[in-house]
Amino acid sequence: MMRRRDEQPCRMNPGPERLVACACLALSMALVGSYVALSKPLVAAIPVFLLAWLRFGIGGLAMLPWLRKPANEPPMTAQTRRLVFLESFLGNFLFSICMLYGVSLSSAVSAGVIMASIPAAVAVLSWAFLRERIVPRIWAAIVLAALGIAMLGLSQPAADPGATRPGAPHADRAWLGHLLVFGAVLCEASYAVIGKKLTGALGPKRISSLINLWGFGLVTPFGAYAALTFDFAAVQPGVWLLLLFYSLAASVWTVWLWMTGLKVVPAAQGGVFTVMLPVSAALVGVLALGEPLSGSQLLALCVGVAGVALATLPAGSGR
Repeated sequence: MMRRRDEQPCRMNPGPERLVACACLALSMALVGSYVALSKPLVAAIPVFLLAWLRFGIGGLAMLPWLRKPANEPPMTAQTRRLVFLESFLGNFLFSICMLYGVSLSSAVSAGVIMASIPAAVAVLSWAFLRERIVPRIWAAIVLAALGIAMLGLSQPAADPGATRPGAPHADRAWLGHLLVFGAVLCEASYAVIGKKLTGALGPKRISSLINLWGFGLVTPFGAYAALTFDFAAVQPGVWLLLLFYSLAASVWTVWLWMTGLKVVPAAQGGVFTVMLPVSAALVGVLALGEPLSGSQLLALCVGVAGVALATLPAGSGR
């Protein structure tokens, strides 16, 4: 039985187009992981809804030219409009709120631990909703990602001393932070699957700008209300620079890279690349935020990277 072209993993056809697509997916998730980690100092300085509002606003200004419909793009159908809204509501609005609140109640490393479950969630959703065939090697890569999260989970107390230490701020609500981050996992998995369907109707730049516009509209009432009582003058210059990076990375760069990669790579395999998110989040947490990283955690991250290699290195068979 012939397999559809968009169901071939990167390793089966290591041509330039597919390798570039894989690189886009990996870089997108690495950037997501970096801003997930760096959002911890941001939420300490700026309220969550105001932070999300500023993020969508800055991203929208950067993508104004992308809103214009290309001449060769057909008009959006009602289904495409619904998918654009869902992509923004789940992948932008809810993901941002769950992730920002979750990280504020835990740590960058613990967020990376939980978000390592994204590949499995994406694979299940892509099989259920897109009917993508998942070949054994991709399942093996997913198993490695799951093994990584299990290993990290065993070392969780060492990974999150700030949230688990008695008397520490939010110590009694660390479980809520973990639950919110897992909610962000489900949102990110939905984002990957819906994005695959959207790439068949719209270009990456147009998708990026439209879902950001929806995100801005959804969060505006909450962000504007938070802005009324916020002391903007108290924010340090370094925080504003971090906000600029976060806004461009979250709204522009990561979305464009992800949609560009999904035009070539099936959603199930794209989900494997989300393992770069926890790897990046953990490394930024350690190197930039001074969070501890044990030997077992480092081994777990290496296992996750091995999953990406298994899914992308050239091989002669899809089995």
